[in-house]
Amino acid sequence: MGTDATMDGNDRDTSPDVDDLTEVAAAARAAAESEFGDLDQILDDERPVDELLPAVAVVGRPNVGKSTLVNRIIGRREAVVEDVPGVTRDRVSYPASWNGRDFLLVDTGGWQRDARGMAAQIAAQAERAVATSDVVLFVVDATVGALDEDAAVVSVLRRSGLPVILVANKVDDRRSEADATSLWSLGLGEPYPVSALHGRGSGDLLDAVVAALPEEGHTRAKGGGPRRIALLGRPNVGKSSLLNKVAEENRVVVDSVAGTTVDPVDELIVLADREWWFVDTAGIRRRVREATGHEFYASLRTRAALEKAEVAIVVIDASEPVSEQDIRILSLVVETGRALVLAYNKWDLMDEDRRRYLEREIDRDLHQVRWAPRVNVSALTGRHMDRFVPALDEALAGWETRIPTAQLNGFLAEIVAAHPHPVRGGRQPRILFGTQVSIRPPTFVLFSTGFLEAGYRRFIERRLREDFGFVGSPIRVNVRVREKRRGG
Repeated sequence: MGTDATMDGNDRDTSPDVDDLTEVAAAARAAAESEFGDLDQILDDERPVDELLPAVAVVGRPNVGKSTLVNRIIGRREAVVEDVPGVTRDRVSYPASWNGRDFLLVDTGGWQRDARGMAAQIAAQAERAVATSDVVLFVVDATVGALDEDAAVVSVLRRSGLPVILVANKVDDRRSEADATSLWSLGLGEPYPVSALHGRGSGDLLDAVVAALPEEGHTRAKGGGPRRIALLGRPNVGKSSLLNKVAEENRVVVDSVAGTTVDPVDELIVLADREWWFVDTAGIRRRVREATGHEFYASLRTRAALEKAEVAIVVIDASEPVSEQDIRILSLVVETGRALVLAYNKWDLMDEDRRRYLEREIDRDLHQVRWAPRVNVSALTGRHMDRFVPALDEALAGWETRIPTAQLNGFLAEIVAAHPHPVRGGRQPRILFGTQVSIRPPTFVLFSTGFLEAGYRRFIERRLREDFGFVGSPIRVNVRVREKRRGG
C-alpha cells in the first residue's frame, strides 16, 4: 500500500527544488482527480462562437401587450409584464428561434410621438431600436383600434424602409377577429390577429417574421467575444447615467425617480478600442422574497444577469452612508463568484468631511471586499471614466489567475510549517495536498487529515492574496477531509 505525502515543515527543505515540487504536484493532481474526475474536462471553458443575427424590434404605444408578446415568442417570462403603462422603459434584446431560424427580439418602451420628459426618452429608445433592426413588429391593441398616435408611428416606420408586420393584439377569440380588420386603415397591409396572452395566432405571426428576415443580420448575439459586465446597485445611485456617460451617448433611460430601469438592458460599448457587453440592471431595493409585482421579477432577472456576467461593477452613492442594501449587493456578487469593481459615484457632491467619513465606512463595513479595485467617479461630470478599463482588466485578470500545482503546494508547505493549525481536541489537522481546480473564480481544494476551522481558511485566503494577488476576485477554499482507513 502507498503512503500519504505530507507537508510537515520538518520533512522538507524550506526551499524545495523543482523536482520535489513536481513530485508533490503529481500527487496533488492524483488526489484531486480521485475526488473530482478529469480536471481537464472540468476546466474546459471554451467560449461560444460569435454570430451576427437579424434583429426584430417590437414597437407600439404603451400597454398594448408588447412585453407579453415577447414572452410568448421566446417561450418564457423574461420581459417584465404588469398592467401599468410604461413598465418597459428601455430596449432589451432576447434570443429567439422559430423553424430553425435564430434572431434577436428587441422589446421597447411604449412609443408616443410628441412625448415629453421621460416619455420622450422612451420614444427615443424605441426609435433607436428600429434604426438598428431588420424587421419591425408594430403592435396595436385591437380592442381599442387605431389611434392618432398609431398613425403617427406608421409614418416613421414607413420612412425606415424596413419590413413592418402589423400585429393586432388581444384578439382572444373568433368574435373579436372583426376588431382586427379595422386596422387595415393604417396602410401596413394585412394585420395578424393574435392573443399574446393565450398564444392564439402566434404561429402564423412567427411564420411571417421568419419570411421577412434577411439572410444575414448585423446584430451581435451575446455569449462570445466582448467581456460581459453587469452594472449593479441600489435604485437611483446612477447606474444608467454611468452607462450613458461611459458610452458617450444616451443609451438607456435616465430619470430622477428611483427604479426607472426594470429589465436588464444590454449594450455593446467600445472602450479603449475594445468592445464590452454592459448590462444595466434594475436597482435592488430588498431581498427577492420581499419584493412584489414587477419588482419581484425584475429582481430575479437582475440576479440572472449577474450570473451571466463575468465582472460586476457595483455602483455606490458616495454622497450617502454605505447602506445595508449596498452590503447585500456586494455579498450577492461574492456569492455568485463574479469579479468585482467598486464604483463610488457622485464624487462631485463630496466635501472633505464626507470623504473622511466614507473611508471610515469602507474600513468598517466593506472589509470583506477590500480586494476589489475602486474607482471614484462622477456620471454627471465624467470624472475618472478612463479608469474603468484598467480596473476591469485588473479584476478579470485576478478572476482568471491560476497557480501551478507545484507552486501552490510549495506555498502551502511554507505556511503550514510557519503557522500550523491549532490543536483541537488533542488533534492537529494537517494539509496533505492542495490544488486549484478551477478559475472564474479561483477555487482551491485542500486535502486535510481533519477539519480546518473557518479562521484558518481565512488565514490561507489572506496569504494567497498576499503572495499571488487575485485582485478583484473572490477566492473559494474548499476542504476535503481524508476518510479514516479501516482495519489493518
